[in-house]
Amino acid sequence: MERTNKKLIAVVGATGQQGGAVVRALQAGNQFKVRALTRNPAKHRELSGEVIQADLSRPETLTAAFEGAHGVFLVTNVWEQGANEDEQANAAVRAAKDAGVKHFVWSTLPDVEAISGGKFHVPHFTGKAEVDRIVKEAGFANHTFVIAPFYYQNLIGVLAPQKQTDESVGWVLPFDPTVRSIHMGDITQIGDTVAGAFAHPDQAGHGEYLPLVGDFMSFNEIVDTLNRRGHNFSFKQVPKEVFAGFFAGAAEIAEMFGYFQAHTYLGSDSYDQIALANKIAGRQPTKFSAWAQVNFPAPKNAQSAAR
Repeated sequence: MERTNKKLIAVVGATGQQGGAVVRALQAGNQFKVRALTRNPAKHRELSGEVIQADLSRPETLTAAFEGAHGVFLVTNVWEQGANEDEQANAAVRAAKDAGVKHFVWSTLPDVEAISGGKFHVPHFTGKAEVDRIVKEAGFANHTFVIAPFYYQNLIGVLAPQKQTDESVGWVLPFDPTVRSIHMGDITQIGDTVAGAFAHPDQAGHGEYLPLVGDFMSFNEIVDTLNRRGHNFSFKQVPKEVFAGFFAGAAEIAEMFGYFQAHTYLGSDSYDQIALANKIAGRQPTKFSAWAQVNFPAPKNAQSAAR
């Protein structure tokens, strides 16, 4: 039997988009042992050699989950019913510290309130940013912050094009589509960033911020990229107040787009951070046009017309 001295990484949220990507990247790199953490291990045995129950809302489950782990990757789901991100992160950081974890990687987002001087209020961004301090102050030997981008996947998911009143299909959003403001990426590639951080704590284990950015676009550029492939999507800008009435939670999404337009997704010139993230990941993330080619199939008639 092969003896392994590989260090163990415990991955929170292993069934989610980010956690799942981290598990796969760590397995592919074969440098670490992987412990996949999920609330329902019986349903997800296939995830990894070791699948253990962990529930961030039940801190007592985290002791066994982190035991013997060299590293922990933490992501929280702010949209989960009744989840308190601050409490969950605090519990995870405490449990990791108690377990003797050496390298803690936290999936964060920009602090919108700080960046905009309080002008924009986007709790699902700032709530994550507020956890950064807890991670910093915990005193891990190494800690790293990864920043998830605007997911390309949003455009076939929560922000998929919708049929509009004028019969066109497209987007109605409360911001200027000509402003280049969206740092985007294929969320499945965040695993490479995280695995790279665990593998290179000397370069990325001292509180560095590593954003995954495959592309930086305006919404018009997104629409044009898709329409060049045979789609016929529309875009209509509406006032924030109008958008806020469209669905529950729309007011915060309107604030988010207002923040993008004023400050960009990452909120600052992040050239050096992006360059370091790509170096650590060992790859250039996929551009939107290449991702769309595979994941956003052109209409049938457009493909035959193009032939």
